[in-house]
Amino acid sequence: MRTVTCFPARWAGDPTQIIASTTILVVALLMALPIQGLNAKAPPESFADLAERLLPAVVNISTTQTIQAHQRRRGPDMPQFPPGSPFEEFFKDFFERNQPNGGKNGKRRPPRRAQSLGSGFIIDASGIVVTNNHVIAEADEITVRLQDDTEFEAKLLGRDPKTDLALLKIEPGDAKLTAVTFGDSAKLRVGDWVVAIGNPFGLGGTVTAGIVSARGRDINQGPYDDFIQTDASINKGNSGGPLFNLEGEVVGINTAIFSQTGGSVGIGFAVAARLAKPVVEQLRDFGRTRRGWLGVRIQTVTDEIAESFGLESAVGALVAEVTKGGPADTAGIRPGDVILSFNGKEVESMRRLPRIVAETPVGVDVPVKVWRDSRLTQVTARIGELEEAEKAQLVPASKAEESSGPSTGRVEAAGIDLSSLTGALRSEHSIVDAVEGVLITAVDPDSPAAEKGLRVGDVIVEIDQTEVSSPSEVINIVESVIKKGRKKSVLFTVNRQGSIRFVGLRVKKG
Repeated sequence: MRTVTCFPARWAGDPTQIIASTTILVVALLMALPIQGLNAKAPPESFADLAERLLPAVVNISTTQTIQAHQRRRGPDMPQFPPGSPFEEFFKDFFERNQPNGGKNGKRRPPRRAQSLGSGFIIDASGIVVTNNHVIAEADEITVRLQDDTEFEAKLLGRDPKTDLALLKIEPGDAKLTAVTFGDSAKLRVGDWVVAIGNPFGLGGTVTAGIVSARGRDINQGPYDDFIQTDASINKGNSGGPLFNLEGEVVGINTAIFSQTGGSVGIGFAVAARLAKPVVEQLRDFGRTRRGWLGVRIQTVTDEIAESFGLESAVGALVAEVTKGGPADTAGIRPGDVILSFNGKEVESMRRLPRIVAETPVGVDVPVKVWRDSRLTQVTARIGELEEAEKAQLVPASKAEESSGPSTGRVEAAGIDLSSLTGALRSEHSIVDAVEGVLITAVDPDSPAAEKGLRVGDVIVEIDQTEVSSPSEVINIVESVIKKGRKKSVLFTVNRQGSIRFVGLRVKKG
């Protein structure tokens, strides 16, 4: 923006006095400036040197997956015509070409190969690559391409759906790889410069710059959400790529965008390095995560709850349920306790506790301060392992880990087939990473869904204002409405290419 300062056309008085007065004015203005502003880093003249140094460490990742033809309900039978009639030949050809389950003679369509693209970065010159889990999920083959177009087949070392991270290994042979290191994302301030490098829309080696727009964002992606929000351009294909600070350290892993168009609108999200680094280390050492587990179900402490419990403010995590035989139960933590401090770290809010517990080493004894009966009490808990607890079915496993492939289902009362979202299905229907819900894969032509304009590719986000993430959840809600019989319609909240619409469907028993 251009700034114009206006002075009088002619100065009156002695020139010496004018200079002295001007000097005093400048000194006064400098003294009025905040000291912090004087110490703030100036915007860089160019990002060229930084980009030149970092580009060789950023890779493009492509995957292929074999998708079987989707089994759907058979279409209507062909009308009967006299043998040899012209109508018989016409309709026979038409119905063979348009059968839902196949092509000629009703045979099932052959499986097809789906491809998707993403980004990643090298953290060890031996060939260790970090990316997003959703980039490589359900992939049969993973290919890593360097800046110089050299390609390597990659092996999956481990993945973590809860934080959407994955670790790959390539064998570089004689190739010399460039590696980057993680920085301290906790030192980032809102307004700091950051640089994103990745493979948006297949355009490898793309560099964009922006600032940190916010920290600690919870976008309902998982239990450990700790996202850095940035206005650096992040688009489809940037997933898994690094977000750098001006020292060239990785402070985030670009994962999601908020967009109503499918392209960047200046709201991108990166997994903070503080959260990602220990996960990557565990995947490298064990091939899986080993998170701490306390064995409690918690809820938010509201102002009303704080007042009733005698707390000065709404802080901490309220224990709603304790797993029998779990670490919290053994330590003497009870339902109704408010956890205020865990292992010496303050629990400012409910969502803070799961991250603190997950970062705590398994098998150690930690102090836990709880508010009970209007006074502070301290207990000691020996931390268990979350993954072992999930195997023992003490806690429900992550939905993303329930199966290696997409879950499917059918809502007969609405006339739609459903599937959970996978990387391949997102690519096929151009669904951005930030959109969560259940995908509509088929709509019967004479169904209530078709009558109200629902289409293949629509994502069901909510039903009757309840969030859904699997076909079984959709089916259960619809069946519950039908069973109760108090109403005949169900409200579907649908995301169609970034636009939200509400659709009321009248359902009936199938």
